[in-house]
Amino acid sequence: MPKSFDISSSTGRYTVEVGTGLLTRTLENNPNAIIICDRNLSGHLPATAIDPIFIEAVESNKSLEAIPGVIVALRQRNANRNTHLVVIGGGIIQDISTLAASIYMRGISWTYLPSTVLGMVDSCIGGKSSINVGGYKNLVGNFYPPRDILIDTAFINSLDAEMVVGGLYEAAKICYARSFEDFNEYLGNNPGYPLTEANAEAVILKSLTTKKWFIETDEFDNRERLLLNFGHTFGHAMEAATNFGVSHGIAVGVGMLIAINYATRRGEMDAVGIERTRQLAKHVKSMLGHGEGSVVPNPPVIPIDVVLEKFSHDKKHRSDGYRVVIPRTGGALELVSQPRSDEVHSDIALSYREALKDIGWSFT
Repeated sequence: MPKSFDISSSTGRYTVEVGTGLLTRTLENNPNAIIICDRNLSGHLPATAIDPIFIEAVESNKSLEAIPGVIVALRQRNANRNTHLVVIGGGIIQDISTLAASIYMRGISWTYLPSTVLGMVDSCIGGKSSINVGGYKNLVGNFYPPRDILIDTAFINSLDAEMVVGGLYEAAKICYARSFEDFNEYLGNNPGYPLTEANAEAVILKSLTTKKWFIETDEFDNRERLLLNFGHTFGHAMEAATNFGVSHGIAVGVGMLIAINYATRRGEMDAVGIERTRQLAKHVKSMLGHGEGSVVPNPPVIPIDVVLEKFSHDKKHRSDGYRVVIPRTGGALELVSQPRSDEVHSDIALSYREALKDIGWSFT
């Protein structure tokens, strides 16, 4: 039996539904919709899917330069202001489609079916697009929520360990950002790989209903929702420095470890905070594994100098300082400003090196 809840936004309310068989139902209910789909999911589409727009889900396509191609494809299929889009795929497809739907003829309605765990537990709600420009991660974007979000858990069966674990890192981050109690409730749903349909629903609902609080409290990323950048600033730099050889979800998980290391090194936490972040780090490392048992058995060598250059140009920073989310008193997350000093720069570099060494990743 599908379960659902609503989210309030400035553009109105939209519905989130979690269950199985939702893909087939959606296409049956929207026979005239134009479909945008991850090319790798072509075999999952029923015969009723007519002339989909297939997009390869790679970071190079999540770029401002690639968006005109999507707009042209919509026009070639005679999309108009009354056209409804059905979008099927993970975060990259979602980002592309959010921006395209919002600007095509000044905005058309759309439905989103996330196909990755990361999309299911996190990015599917909130309405944000994040588009890369000139090699810089998520430099432009906007807010344009879908009419409804349908999470078909059957897609999970098509995912490998790295994709599942990467998505669960985002879920853990959301729950920890809300409170340590929410994080413990989340752990009670037994998140991990393999993620069965039996516990997937509970994991997804806990993560999304927790994120719902952030979205409805701070829809446009001005206050509380900024805490959800935990792990992202450190992680995005690794993604960019390796030409996205580190996947986003994994980068966020490792980024949380680096942020914890940095907060510890800077003496930002009390004893309670140290213990609570130790439990979070233990969870992250247990799902990642080590060596041949890692969900990322052949991670790229991380070029620290390039990472630091990418880190310093993150869009969240200001000219006079770095802005990072780190754990502080009681392990609670805070957005803090750090001066662009040699001491801070050195501590950031050491935090990368120590965290990467701890998980057995090589760096230069």
